[in-house]
Parts: sequence; structure tokens; C-alpha cells
Amino acid sequence: MKRELKITLAAAFMMLAVSPCFAASKSKKAKTKVRTINVAHTITNVPYDFLDEKGQPDGFELAVLKAVDELLPEYEFKFHGVSDEELLIGTESGKYQVGTKGAWITEERKKKFLIPNNPLAASVIGIAFRKENADQIKDLESFARYSGKLIPISPQSAQFSVIQEFNEKHPSNQIKLVPSDVFDIADSYLWVLEGRYDAYFVLKLSYEKNVLKETGPYHQFADKLAYVPYKGIPTWPLFNKKEVELAAAYDKAVQTLKENGTISALSLKYFGEDVFNFVSD
Repeated sequence: MKRELKITLAAAFMMLAVSPCFAASKSKKAKTKVRTINVAHTITNVPYDFLDEKGQPDGFELAVLKAVDELLPEYEFKFHGVSDEELLIGTESGKYQVGTKGAWITEERKKKFLIPNNPLAASVIGIAFRKENADQIKDLESFARYSGKLIPISPQSAQFSVIQEFNEKHPSNQIKLVPSDVFDIADSYLWVLEGRYDAYFVLKLSYEKNVLKETGPYHQFADKLAYVPYKGIPTWPLFNKKEVELAAAYDKAVQTLKENGTISALSLKYFGEDVFNFVSD
């Protein structure tokens, strides 16, 4: 009996001695299960996705994705600053599992990428017009009634489809949608001031940067131009088509970040306002 007891005690001590090894082994095994997710992002799209003065990834969309990463222990996000073309090609091919660039949804992107249920951010868009018309132009509907003469928009631009959608919803109050041969018309603000057109459909951030900011190239016209927002257009991360499980995990995490106020707080930090307040169904 004593001999059996000694054997049992010896076995117990042996298990205690090796258990740290098993624990360390289990820990290492758990670490190997963490999957690295390569996230491509643009580098000059301030304040959405950019590199800061130290060359580190920064911006609202990246801040949200970093918060998502914190909620997903099974994944580790690694960020790569790349060009627009590299982002799209690399994400579609699987070199990157996710790409983010302040992207709006288009039919072409739906075919090439997996789009999650929850957007990542939003772009507020509206019209810049002559301040002298501020009593008559209060929103997009009143602009359509005033004249509807909008600066031409490239059909390849997502903004073109936004105006198309507006016209479909307002059949008796149309905006004149003229297709442009170029994606961006450099003299748009001047054309509005000259009276060639009555409004320029432009992102709020772009208007603030180019007109309201003292160093903006059109700041000299700040007292002659006015701006009213139309709506917030959601922007989405683009997932590789195979990343169904990752996209589902992202959606769950973003929902949590919405509910706990993290996304609103980050929006205030990067935009000075909650851009999702402009998003309507």
C-alpha cells in the first residue's frame, strides 16, 4: 500500500513538474492559431486613410479597423499603405484580405469583392453654389426647382449614380445631369461663379479643404460661395470574395463599436462631427 502510495505521489509530482511545459506548449499553439489579416489602405486620403508624419497608418477608417482588431483575438490586422490600383488588384487576387479606401458601393465592386453588411465610414456630399442664391437654394430639392444646372459629372463617378437616384425619386423636379468626359473638372468653382452652371456636386471635406481653409486654392472665393449637404454616402471595406468568415466577424465587431459609442467618438475626432448623422436609409 505504501509502495502504491509512493508511486501515486511520484506520478502526481511529475505531472505538476511538466504541467508548465504543457501550458507553455498550449499557449504557443494558441498563438499559432491567430491569423494575420493583411489590410491594404490608401496613403493620402485624409482623414480616412493616410500615413502620418512618422509614416504610420492613420485615419478614421483605419482607427475603426484597429478597434475591430482589438475585438477579434483570432485575427491580427497588419496594415499596408498602397496605391489605389494596388489595393484593388491585391484585394481581388487575395494578396490582401481587406482593402479600404473610402470606397462607395458600385455594381462593379459588388462583382469583384465581398461587401459586408456594415459600412466603415461615410462621405458627406452636397452642393456648392453662389452665396447670392442662398435665399433660394436650401437643399438639393430647392436647387432643382431653382434651375438644376449642375456641373457635369463623369458617368464613371459614383456621384453620377447619386444624382440619377435623386432624379428617379423626384420625377417632376429633375436635376440636369450632364455627363462629363473627365473625372474631375478643375474649374468647377469658377464655372459656378461665372454663371455657366449653378452648383457643383462635391464632397463636404473637399469644399472645406479647397474653399474654406485659408491655404485652400479657392479660399479667395469663400465669401462668394455657399454649401449645403445633401446626404452621407456610406463607405465600405472591400473583402476578398473568399473571406466570408472574416467579413461576418467584422460585422459583429462593428455593431459592438456602434453600440458602445466608439465609432461616434472616432468620427468626432477625425471629422469634428458624427458623419453617420447624415446617412439615411
